Amino acid sequence: MRILIVDDEENLRKSLSAYVKTEGWESEQASNGLSARKLLEQGTFDALALDLRMPGMDGLELLEWIMNEGPAVPVVMMSAYGDVGDAVSAMKAGASDYLVKPFDPEELIIRLKKAVLGRRILVDPMAFTAEGTKDVPMSLDAAMKPIIALLDKAAPSDATILITGESGTGKEVAAEYVHRDSPRKDGPFIPVNLGGVPEGLVESELFGYEKGAFTGADRRKIGLFESANSGTLFLDEIGEMPAGLQVKILRAIQEKKIQRLGGIGVIPIDVRIIAATNRDLDAEVAQKRFREDLYYRLNVIRVELPPLRERPADIAFLAELFLKRLAARGRTDVKELTPRALKALSDYSFPGNIRELENMVERAVILSNGDSLEPGDFALNTGQDNSSRLNSSYRASGTLREMEEAMIREALLRNEGHRERSAAELGITRKTLLNKMKVYGVDWMND
Repeated sequence: MRILIVDDEENLRKSLSAYVKTEGWESEQASNGLSARKLLEQGTFDALALDLRMPGMDGLELLEWIMNEGPAVPVVMMSAYGDVGDAVSAMKAGASDYLVKPFDPEELIIRLKKAVLGRRILVDPMAFTAEGTKDVPMSLDAAMKPIIALLDKAAPSDATILITGESGTGKEVAAEYVHRDSPRKDGPFIPVNLGGVPEGLVESELFGYEKGAFTGADRRKIGLFESANSGTLFLDEIGEMPAGLQVKILRAIQEKKIQRLGGIGVIPIDVRIIAATNRDLDAEVAQKRFREDLYYRLNVIRVELPPLRERPADIAFLAELFLKRLAARGRTDVKELTPRALKALSDYSFPGNIRELENMVERAVILSNGDSLEPGDFALNTGQDNSSRLNSSYRASGTLREMEEAMIREALLRNEGHRERSAAELGITRKTLLNKMKVYGVDWMND
């Protein structure tokens, strides 16, 4: 990216320019609005960091020129504390964002990324169908910076990657990010949730089968390993894999060959494996529930994704991204989240992580009556976490059992019956959720 930094303080311009360079971005500097205008007329910039108060043509005057006559470039205003009122006016005039001095340079980087993203979505909203492309950052939070750097470094290789983290933290998004930046990007990216496939069908899904291999096999079926040839196979929830299948996965990775069920010959495969789990595989290995040799085969490069509550800058970024996508698909007329709504979301712990945030935004736009989302449009309970709500005594009407059953049914409904996501939202384990579903006679087909 190429950034124009406009400020009459030379030291600030130089320090921001140096910091921008650490992101791999280019920058130009201008000491006033008139000099900046000349640079904007002569060259192309992705974003503008613009001081509000400057001698000669100030920031507001330059912003007015940009909005009326200048290039379509997103602007992040920089103002002193006493000029916050003018900064708000600048936002109304068309600025993308503003920062109050003094500020952390990393915060400016986040705001510039967000401003550029917003501009690109407005130009071509349907182009952004998944997080993590080179134009749409996977994250804006500083906590994710070393993780994205690791993904960038791992992508050009063919090494197996193990992605760990809580449910809903974006493990599939990270895997697809690696695939799109790898030499296999023109090949298929095929994800499979091993926890969502019935145990008796996992092997046939992965390896395929020949006609007549078993009752009902009336034709040959190509498995996912073959379908992913020349591309990437993403094995999600690898910790859920049955013990008997683990050795076959290990053999496929080692030998780069598979055998269909009922088949005689071996089939060569050219597939990169990326696996993911929300389980502690070290503990699973120690308990003999997961093969140690397979674990070391998968754990060549390990990437641990932090939960959303540890990535506060991503909450507003992702919420606005989800809203823009819904608007681009014609799903809503809601135009924005108010600052109060963004603050309320930032104060929430998100036990269900990114998946919960996405569901929450979609629910809010469906139920909203206005063109802006307010805190009241979201089902937030920031006073206590979900696990304490599920396991503590209730003073509301109804028995504890009735309230617990209702919460389980509501979580399953919000997550379309997916056990893993529902358990994460409720703050309990998947096994505990399944036990409680059995006790209350709750039956959902989706997983």
